[in-house]
Amino acid sequence: MFTCEASRRSVEVWVNEEQRFDELYRRAGPRLWRAVLAYTGGRRELTDDVVAEAFARTLERAATVRSFEPYLYRVAFRLAASELRRAPTVADVPDTARTTLDPDLSELFQALRILSPGQRAAVFLRYQADLPVAEVARLMGTSSAVVRVHLMRGRRRLAELLGEEDD
Repeated sequence: MFTCEASRRSVEVWVNEEQRFDELYRRAGPRLWRAVLAYTGGRRELTDDVVAEAFARTLERAATVRSFEPYLYRVAFRLAASELRRAPTVADVPDTARTTLDPDLSELFQALRILSPGQRAAVFLRYQADLPVAEVARLMGTSSAVVRVHLMRGRRRLAELLGEEDD
């Protein structure tokens, strides 16, 4: 009787964890994918791999993770940064590996690639994902002050690169 009850509880816990993870995937997956796509400069294949690996690692460590979404973002951005350091330069990546973009977005992605990883993540999450600074800080695993510094420096650098005035 005891073994059966323990098994039933363990199955219930597993089902509840699976449901929570499915909800996380539905809620955070598309936004994370877009964030990583911008972070990688429009490289769709790399983005797909990074997002899948980030979810796999998050699921693997589910028992020790306190807050899933920030952990997921940290893992994804760290994986993407690691892959970008290892990968050939963007000029060496075949055109089929990049998303087809209109010229304005292509210019923006090129400018974003020049920013530091922290600036790139902060700028995308704040302005494209339209998240408040506190939420960006939570997802990046840092403080709001650090995010504001990344945003200020990122906006300034983008203005230089894109030839626009910083407002």
